[in-house]
Amino acid sequence: MSEDQIADIWTMFKEYLDKKQIDVIAEKYIDLLADYGVDDQVFKEAIGHDRVLDEAISYYLDLDSVEEDYDDWDE
Repeated sequence: MSEDQIADIWTMFKEYLDKKQIDVIAEKYIDLLADYGVDDQVFKEAIGHDRVLDEAISYYLDLDSVEEDYDDWDE
């Protein structure tokens, strides 16, 4: 799975998710992808598409907080 596929799938389903649970769902999504063998480097390359997804990836990889400019920042 590529970094673009990770972001595309997340973006497609994100609008249908409960906003109160979106952070937890993002973390579960990244955990599921990791369980299916997505490499850490692919996760790193996926950073920059979506703030919530970036936070979940950063949490999974135990990275420092990622600061980016996002179009959807005020969600």
